[in-house]
Amino acid sequence: MTDGKHALVRRPGPRLAEGLVTHIDRRPVDAALALRQWESYVQALRDHGWRITEVAPADDCPDAVFVEDTMVMFRNVALLARPGADQRRPEIADARAAVEALGCSVNEIRSPGTLDGGDILKIGDTVYVGRGGRTNADGVRQLRSAFEPLGARVVAVPVSRVLHLKSAVTALPDGTVIGYPPLVDDPAAFPRFLPVPEESGAHVVLLGGGRLLMAAGAPRSAELFADLGYEPVVVDISEFEKLEGCVTCLSVRLRALYA
Repeated sequence: MTDGKHALVRRPGPRLAEGLVTHIDRRPVDAALALRQWESYVQALRDHGWRITEVAPADDCPDAVFVEDTMVMFRNVALLARPGADQRRPEIADARAAVEALGCSVNEIRSPGTLDGGDILKIGDTVYVGRGGRTNADGVRQLRSAFEPLGARVVAVPVSRVLHLKSAVTALPDGTVIGYPPLVDDPAAFPRFLPVPEESGAHVVLLGGGRLLMAAGAPRSAELFADLGYEPVVVDISEFEKLEGCVTCLSVRLRALYA
């Protein structure tokens, strides 16, 4: 596997506006604006030292831009997902090809298990997995079987108020879990929990060096993080938020501890 910070991304396709929505009302999506926002997101990763690999487009799959859902990384092992939504399963094949080309070992979730990558939050060697709409009990069992021999501690937590676990919570560089309380089933599941004042403030990507990639729609959360000594790096992803997307699900990050 290549050294350093590497991110897999996938260009939004022409059917993006048809993407699945489960916990919000459908709103019109501007596909041209979404592409510009995606390009700015990818550039922000590049600007902060991330090498980018584009997974082959999947133009017949409206949700394919949310590439994080296709796999879970732990150390140099990629566990390919088996999406809880049947129509997303064709997204996996080219994601497999991309991660194999990077030299990762590959495992996969098999039927009857389902698991979406967005249901996984890693903090050090602890792997939180959201048990809810898209990830079932057998998916959790297979995740344990794949990663516990590698030193992971897998902790299942309930998810019922949002699409994925990382729709509700992510984590700061010091391991503190952040979330918007009305959308978090059980804040006590995490040793350290910090409430944030906006829904999209719960979503950060750790760029390195205390920098946090986050959505433009959470200015009060950005101010909170700055007060804690972090540096918010803000991108506008409004069109993807209309499809329950956030900054985490637009890439797969390959690095030592967090993804």
